[in-house]
Amino acid sequence: MATPNSPLSFKRMLPWLAIALIVIVVDQYTKILVLQRYQYGQGDFVTSFFNVVRHHNNGAAWSFLANAGPWARWFFVGLASVASVFIVWLLRAHGGQRMFSWALALILGGAVGNLIDRLLYGYVVDFLQFHAMGYQFPTFNVADSAISLGAALLIADEVRRMRSAR
Repeated sequence: MATPNSPLSFKRMLPWLAIALIVIVVDQYTKILVLQRYQYGQGDFVTSFFNVVRHHNNGAAWSFLANAGPWARWFFVGLASVASVFIVWLLRAHGGQRMFSWALALILGGAVGNLIDRLLYGYVVDFLQFHAMGYQFPTFNVADSAISLGAALLIADEVRRMRSAR
């Protein structure tokens, strides 16, 4: 059995770190493309329900604390850093649990992708904008998508565990 500090646990963690790295690379690449092509607020109409629009988010999800001031940037940098370390620790301890580890890897990749933005620019670059019937969903990015998918997988994994425990 692999203990959290054994070489086997580290080896189990590597595929999940690779997934997180892929998320980070895709996230940062798409953000670089958006930053090079568009000025803030500019974008392109893609379909009747989707646009690509450059947006800057100083806050967290749905612009939570966006107007809180400069301290919020460093608060979110610290939070993402602590969360990333904790997720790596969880991956090392539970790398053999596939759905749980997929979820953690996606969340880690998304958290680090947005962390990089905060460190480089002071805000997170968002650009995916969906809208329908007069409602506009908050603009987001690849990192946010990975975090959301990871959260959904965490919930699904917990539901699966609860059902199998009965």
